[in-house]
Amino acid sequence: MGNKPDYHILDTLSAPQTGDVLLPFCRDEAYARRLAAEPDMPSLLHLWRHCHAFVLGSRDAKLPQAADAVRQLTRQGYQTAVRHSGGAAVPLDPGVVNLSLAMPVSALELNPEPHFEQMVALIKRALGATGEQVVAGEIAGAYCPGSYDLAIAGHKFCGIAQRRLAKAVVVQAFVIVEGEGRAHGERACGFYEQAASGADGSYPHVVPERMKSLTELGWHAGVAAFGEGVKQALASFGTIEEIAMIPEWMEQDARQALPLLQERNVQV
Repeated sequence: MGNKPDYHILDTLSAPQTGDVLLPFCRDEAYARRLAAEPDMPSLLHLWRHCHAFVLGSRDAKLPQAADAVRQLTRQGYQTAVRHSGGAAVPLDPGVVNLSLAMPVSALELNPEPHFEQMVALIKRALGATGEQVVAGEIAGAYCPGSYDLAIAGHKFCGIAQRRLAKAVVVQAFVIVEGEGRAHGERACGFYEQAASGADGSYPHVVPERMKSLTELGWHAGVAAFGEGVKQALASFGTIEEIAMIPEWMEQDARQALPLLQERNVQV
């Protein structure tokens, strides 16, 4: 048997999710919890897509009319969920690639910046020459705004959030690879127009035009090529090994955690 790799890669991009959008987040959580207990395990890169979902941040779920807005999304056929990492609302479809890095950390390692920076570096490198145009910093009017928005020419195509456990961290990014960024922005804007009715103003004020896909920004390679680019970029950070299927223990732990998260989501 060869040496243990630095990273395992779980790539499900060829089969977009159609069911509960919480499940991929539960898989990340399951792997991170095992990492916290067994820090000598390889870190994990998880690549996935969903056909038709709308993922809320915890603050979104507390908006005055959030429950009505979620019911409206459900009637429109969206899978909805409140994730437990940071960030705000994000629409998902097959043109959006989600990537997660689950890594062990010391309990004393409290600074989140290096983990954000690692994800930024990974995405920039995955885009090759186009990555040189990518700027990190909050984009006013973008949905899911944050200090690590990734943009080209002032248009956001990627957002990054982080989930911290005692001895592990999961850095999660969404990347709009294909499609129309403005359409995603309009979905997020419509959600806030309904959910934030009566709110005090402390929620994202989305300007749909601030969002664009990589295709619209001149990177035309598509979802599959982006996934391969991410994997090649990760190989420059350490040794990699792609795993053909979700480990049984990981899926079991994820599905055991799912009902509790579903119960919390019902309360929105």
